Amino acid sequence: MSEQSVKAEQPAATVPAAEGDSDMLVRRQTAVYVYEAPLRLWHWITVACITVLCITGYFIGSPLPTMPGEASDNFLMGYIRFAHFAAGYIVTIAFIGRIYWAFVGNSHARELFILPITKKSWYKELWHEMRWYMFLEKTPKKYIGHNPMGQSAMFVFFVLGLTFMIFTGFALYGEGLGYDSWASQMFGWIIPLMGQSQDVHTWHHLGMWYIILFIMSHIYVAVREDIMSRQSLISTMVGGWRMFKDDRPD
Repeated sequence: MSEQSVKAEQPAATVPAAEGDSDMLVRRQTAVYVYEAPLRLWHWITVACITVLCITGYFIGSPLPTMPGEASDNFLMGYIRFAHFAAGYIVTIAFIGRIYWAFVGNSHARELFILPITKKSWYKELWHEMRWYMFLEKTPKKYIGHNPMGQSAMFVFFVLGLTFMIFTGFALYGEGLGYDSWASQMFGWIIPLMGQSQDVHTWHHLGMWYIILFIMSHIYVAVREDIMSRQSLISTMVGGWRMFKDDRPD
């Protein structure tokens, strides 16, 4: 059991067993405050921004048919690009704020950026969680923060993926603003590093699908764990409290 796993704690509430249970067992429910308000706010801002970025990014990569009439009367792609750029700015600022909160927030705020790869017990629990997700384990372990599988997925798919998208996105944005723009000066080196502008476009577009695959998996796992696991996930990112729904030993 890792240090993040729940130790024996005083139950916050005790609920009588359902009628018909001859042994009148009780189910204890323990609440632990995990995610602070700035972290939760960042999460939902990022959800909104990535939704806008994926939708607008798809249409930028696969533009709509040419609109009839004068160009001055049809600015649909212009609005789409504006929404994409605006969401890109917001998600970048929010991500910088998230990095800052990793330093000043509680210990769970740092889990997104640091994998405890030097601990042998972490690999053992990672394997257990992999088996749990593959329906090869009957019960999961209890974790106050991210479990090892979730922590790994968030780092590889989200932290590294979003960083890649921010860098390549601002490189392309700087190309449009011009060589003397701040974006080109800060991120323009990425274009020759990756070959040429079209190569960056291609990788940036593929990165969008990389993020979409992560989102699909993330939603599935969150819903699955809320139903099958012994701890809350979705409600934790809303209110900050993680609920442990029974007192069975791990």
